[in-house]
Amino acid sequence: MSRFHPIDRHTGYLLPPSVDEWLPEDHLARFVVEVVEGLDVSVLEKAYAGRGSTAYHRRRKRA
Repeated sequence: MSRFHPIDRHTGYLLPPSVDEWLPEDHLARFVVEVVEGLDVSVLEKAYAGRGSTAYHRRRKRA
């Protein structure tokens, strides 16, 4: 069982709109997300104790 909240950056919302609608395709934030998703943080995930509120996982939810 995962100790992270699932994340789905492609889900649209009434308020506020999806971040994907706000950012142009070449925005730096998209590059940052791509780099973070490519990092191997398996050692950190294994060491995560899960104390406090549930954390959001760094990877987007895959459909």
